[in-house]
Amino acid sequence: IKGYTNAKELSSKGVRIWDANGSRDFLDSLGFSARQEGDLGPVYGFQWRHFGAEYKDMDSDYSGQGVDQLQKVIDTIKTNPDDRRIIMCAWNPKDLPLMALPPCHALCQFYVVNGELSCQLYQRSGDMGLGVPFNIASYALLTYMIAHITGLQPGDFVHTLGDAHIYLNHIEPLKIQLQREPRPFPKLKILRKVETIDDFKVEDFQIEGYNPHPTIKMEMAV
Repeated sequence: IKGYTNAKELSSKGVRIWDANGSRDFLDSLGFSARQEGDLGPVYGFQWRHFGAEYKDMDSDYSGQGVDQLQKVIDTIKTNPDDRRIIMCAWNPKDLPLMALPPCHALCQFYVVNGELSCQLYQRSGDMGLGVPFNIASYALLTYMIAHITGLQPGDFVHTLGDAHIYLNHIEPLKIQLQREPRPFPKLKILRKVETIDDFKVEDFQIEGYNPHPTIKMEMAV
């Protein structure tokens, strides 16, 4: 949301999904030995907030540089909700060689009808065991956040996968998951009125009725 490209911003909050791709060994293997550990390059957040800007490193100030796609999405929803071009794209061919990992979830489109905001995501590649559950939750959350900012109710989340795959070492864990009876989905509550997308804080969100099954361990493919 804020355009950060430092994996350690997430790991400091206990979210370690980017640790492997931002590790010293992984960056060195891609030829990024001059980068600091954790510098993922111009990945999702950078493309969302600074599309077209020249990427230097994770510590540079990119204020006012490139196209702020996320803010344009919000502005268009407010001013022209029937627009068929409310799109945000993370796939930037010029920047792909600079990324620790090219975008898996590449493009999303927003649609407004009857006071509801819906989101359709196109994902070129989906790790069904580990990545896709995060992608579903994160884009559902993004839809809630944008709906809140624009005075709409969250509608549908539509997810299209180009290459949906299961890694060999995920087969047995996913068999366990398939044997489980799904429990009721939790509800997301936003605790205060937030005016702009950059003003959201972790403390603004409350999950109600979250009753998950025990953790199933799966290793991420790197």
